[in-house]
Amino acid sequence: QVQLVESGGGLVQAGGSLRLSCVASGISFRSNAMSWYRQTPGKQRELVALITNNDRTRYGDFVKGRFTISRDNAKNTVYLQMNSLQPQDHAVYYCTAPTPGTIYWGQGTQITVSS
Repeated sequence: QVQLVESGGGLVQAGGSLRLSCVASGISFRSNAMSWYRQTPGKQRELVALITNNDRTRYGDFVKGRFTISRDNAKNTVYLQMNSLQPQDHAVYYCTAPTPGTIYWGQGTQITVSS
């Protein structure tokens, strides 16, 4: 059974930082790309960041150098370091693991940014 468990969300002031973590189980983590998506009410989910199994990364255009995705294969964990958070970053952030045939999603963690 695949499980993706996110943590690290919460309330932060504009300009502040948060680090999200996602611990994966039930997949071959080392050989799997991992990604973070986010969703705000009334909008489609959008890609925040992706990291491949060989550490190549890709970011949504809105990131503009503020976020960094990384992974620790020894801990089956992917991270999202978010700096310079703005009110428009307010969303539910989801960890995902794309595999052949399906994409697994975590339960999501809420980020609230106060102005």
